[in-house]
Amino acid sequence: MLCLGAVIMVFPFVWQVLTAYKTMPESVQVPPSFLPESWRGDAFREVFSALPFLEMLGNSLLNTLGRTLGQLVFCSLAAYAFARMQFRGKNVLFAIFLSVLMVPAQLLILPQHQIIQEMGLLNSVPALFLPGMFSAFGVFLLRQFFMSLPKELEEAARIDGAGSLRIFWSVMLPLVRPALAALAVITSMWSWNDLLWPLVVNTDPEAMPISAGLTSLEGQFLTNYPVLMAGSAVASLPMLILYLLLQRHFVQGIALSGSKA
Repeated sequence: MLCLGAVIMVFPFVWQVLTAYKTMPESVQVPPSFLPESWRGDAFREVFSALPFLEMLGNSLLNTLGRTLGQLVFCSLAAYAFARMQFRGKNVLFAIFLSVLMVPAQLLILPQHQIIQEMGLLNSVPALFLPGMFSAFGVFLLRQFFMSLPKELEEAARIDGAGSLRIFWSVMLPLVRPALAALAVITSMWSWNDLLWPLVVNTDPEAMPISAGLTSLEGQFLTNYPVLMAGSAVASLPMLILYLLLQRHFVQGIALSGSKA
């Protein structure tokens, strides 16, 4: 069953790559052919000429880095405050904070768009990542880890004269690296694959990420599927490599967060 599940998960990516090497008639023939008759790389060359592909990849990279770094910094600070600090109304505030997770993201698009418009950031790369630099999910994930750490570590650091910020940075944060890695991978994948928000705030191809830019390859009456699949295959490689490199941290972080929840 595990092998069957792996095949089902990998098959769409394999089909995508094989379609990129097919000709246009091959890609739409019925019944479909699994392997291309002749392995042609024209679609990969055409996608780089049809779109400012490298510039869009750069926008996707900036969007992903901006969101990921923002989540790691701001969510870790908020999570540490909710987990280790004592202040009036903390539990009530955290419950209200978590209620944001029950609000569909689509409901927030209009107010976020108005804020970005008033800031004069429409059709710009910062508009892509600013709303995603903080999330209730990231705070919840990291809070579970901070709560599992022994209080004796903080007490020993305070006896040595360390302040709250020093304890957070030098003592507590290194101990939650699995959770930070998990949050980084999850946020990176969400950011790289995000489609709706970039289409809402950007109409300029030079400010679009690759996920939104690929939609311009879809025609109203005819779509060149080999070119579209070639672009999708190239666009998916960075996240595939990232996941393979950080798979151990990703699985460990999700497993531990579930056990602490």
